Amino acid sequence: MTTHLYRASKLFDGFDFKENICFAVKNGKICFDVDACSDSIKTLSGLVVPGFVDVQVNGGGGAFFNAQQSTACLDKMVSAHGQFGSTALMPTLITDKVDVMKAAADATAQALAQKQKGIVGIHFEGPHLSYPKKGTHSEQYIRPISEQEFAIYARQDIGIKMVTLAPETVPLDDIKRLVALGVKVSIGHSNADFDTTMAALRVGADGFTHLFNAMSAFTSREPGVVGAALWDDNSWCGLIVDGHHVHSASAKLAIRTKQRGKVMLVTDAMPPVGTNDMEFDFFDGRKVIRTGDRLNSTTGELAGSVLDMASAVRNTVNDLDVSLGESLRMASLYPAQYLGLKGKGHLLQGADADFVVLDEQLFSQSTYIAGHQI
Repeated sequence: MTTHLYRASKLFDGFDFKENICFAVKNGKICFDVDACSDSIKTLSGLVVPGFVDVQVNGGGGAFFNAQQSTACLDKMVSAHGQFGSTALMPTLITDKVDVMKAAADATAQALAQKQKGIVGIHFEGPHLSYPKKGTHSEQYIRPISEQEFAIYARQDIGIKMVTLAPETVPLDDIKRLVALGVKVSIGHSNADFDTTMAALRVGADGFTHLFNAMSAFTSREPGVVGAALWDDNSWCGLIVDGHHVHSASAKLAIRTKQRGKVMLVTDAMPPVGTNDMEFDFFDGRKVIRTGDRLNSTTGELAGSVLDMASAVRNTVNDLDVSLGESLRMASLYPAQYLGLKGKGHLLQGADADFVVLDEQLFSQSTYIAGHQI
């Protein structure tokens, strides 16, 4: 049994802040029953917090999942985001050919079989989307669900399965079938009305992909997808807090309105995260260009982000006036609960030893997955 001992100057366990607390990592799990006088104990100066859980990650470290479906690509993504405190990722494949979807599922299955750190499943963002709300997704690949896609969604070797879809383009029976296959159905890139959205929630959809972005807006006579997302108490909403995707007042309103615990931070991160790259190749001969901390396709649309989770936490604290504890929960506990990862998102006794050490400005100093520094 491998045991490592730590003393945290300050620790947030997902619920409470504690000071000068000792803990051990035994076989990748947190244990608080330790000898504080041990000579082998390592002091962690800074704030120790649960590792961040990101349900929407398209790339990082120069790697783009749509461009390369391999464990090497996933490893680059985990390493890049690990610098910024993310310890569990849902690698995300945006709308693409079915062969690319199969290859992405194969790479995810291989990563999980090899116990590759940081990978917990796969998120298919599309291809069953709305043309009017496609955003930067390639229109040529948007399509209904066929048996080929259902065969992928039925796989039992790819961990947690998540599919973002537009409910106005997918029959309720197909949504029911996805839920029966164990797929987490998230509503996004949708121009649906309120009633259509609520019908999808009633048959098992339980998430909203990047709230406010690429979805029908809330208006006086038609609440739209945004209205349904804020109205429903049982669903989770991903929120991109990068200062570009959502106005701070809109983000504050969502956090104030939505039931506590149901808004989670996501990055929608693209390959430049963790690099100095200023552009990368995209679909249909397009490029995505980086201007500061903003990404746009050469056709104008926002194209994901260069956001990392530590920055998302800082932005939530500083720009949205959310408490530090709640901001950390939005980056760890709440997405872990959404995905059903009971051992992640907190640092209680027996939890997975996924944790991050933050400095006073909330920048990541070191990241640990299953007790091993990455």
